[in-house]
Amino acid sequence: MEQERRTDIATEEDIRTLVDTFYGHVNQDDLLGPIFNEVVHVDWEHHLPNMYAFWSSVLFGSMAYKGQPFPKHLALPIERAHFTRWIALFIQTVEDLFAGPMAEQAKQKAASIANIFQMKMGLWAVPVVKP
Repeated sequence: MEQERRTDIATEEDIRTLVDTFYGHVNQDDLLGPIFNEVVHVDWEHHLPNMYAFWSSVLFGSMAYKGQPFPKHLALPIERAHFTRWIALFIQTVEDLFAGPMAEQAKQKAASIANIFQMKMGLWAVPVVKP
């Protein structure tokens, strides 16, 4: 059976597909789901458009995201295992949906963001999560 050809991340609709699919996985995840839904009680109707804007800004330079994501994460009861799971789900989602230079950039940016957050939170001094 021939595998369906995946295209690269190229449009705002692709960003929405990536974000919606990824957070669908997060919501079902035994480790991450409770953080989002039971600890933070994320308002998904509000959060998802922020994530569309964030990833549009990161990948397309759209400057659509206005905010500082790190402070929101600082007080969360999260550990390295949460970041490891987050990046694994993100990378798997990208690989399931897309292929190409922008998809590779998305995986690299996500790993970099996870590493920076962990270093700022004192969870480790040297980044080890790689796409």
